[in-house]
Amino acid sequence: MSDVTVIGGAGHEGYGLALRWALAGKSITIGSRSPERAMEAAQKIKHTAAGFGKTVTVDGQENAAAAAAAPVVVVSVPLAAQIATIKAIREHLQPNCLLVDVTVPLATAIGGRASRMLGLPAGSAAEQLAEYAPAGVQVVSAFHFLSADLLAQAGPDGPIPIDCDVVACGGDAQAQEVIRDLAVAIEGVHYLHAGPLVASRLVEAAATMLIAMNVRHKVRHTGLRITGHHG
Repeated sequence: MSDVTVIGGAGHEGYGLALRWALAGKSITIGSRSPERAMEAAQKIKHTAAGFGKTVTVDGQENAAAAAAAPVVVVSVPLAAQIATIKAIREHLQPNCLLVDVTVPLATAIGGRASRMLGLPAGSAAEQLAEYAPAGVQVVSAFHFLSADLLAQAGPDGPIPIDCDVVACGGDAQAQEVIRDLAVAIEGVHYLHAGPLVASRLVEAAATMLIAMNVRHKVRHTGLRITGHHG
């Protein structure tokens, strides 16, 4: 049994999150539609950790098996794949597990620009995921602002700190503490809770703004800090 499963962990954002949490001592299962890709990503994380003199616990499995492997399941897939992914894994989730959505509803899902956000009938990508989640499973949205490149970037002594906040939405107090723990496990990151899941509409819009700024200014590492708070 793992601490965290990352569905889409062979993709850029999911891989970066899995890497950081593995290096922080969490046991990780990477999920992918292709078990071969999942295992390749797991081996890559082990190899990277070995370069820093660390041994990590990472496994790779097909999405359905991966979803059953941990009490916290992070869904890091493009919007176009979100509904199909949750339909494929929902019967395999542990009872009362925590489902964490990282989806940003970009217009690329319908062939549009990455700098534009799609309006969804559910209101947000996180709320859309929640519509398909089984009873008893809490859905939280978080980790939208973290650059995939920075998550995977390392110096000679290990991953570099990330100057960015994680803004989470939804979940009860216990779920919020789980997300806080995952957030601060990434060096440099601060955690804030923005309110109920409906607030993810604002967070996803802010993430789209960051992507638009990256495109406009030809950079890749735009982040966000919220000032004047006490955690």
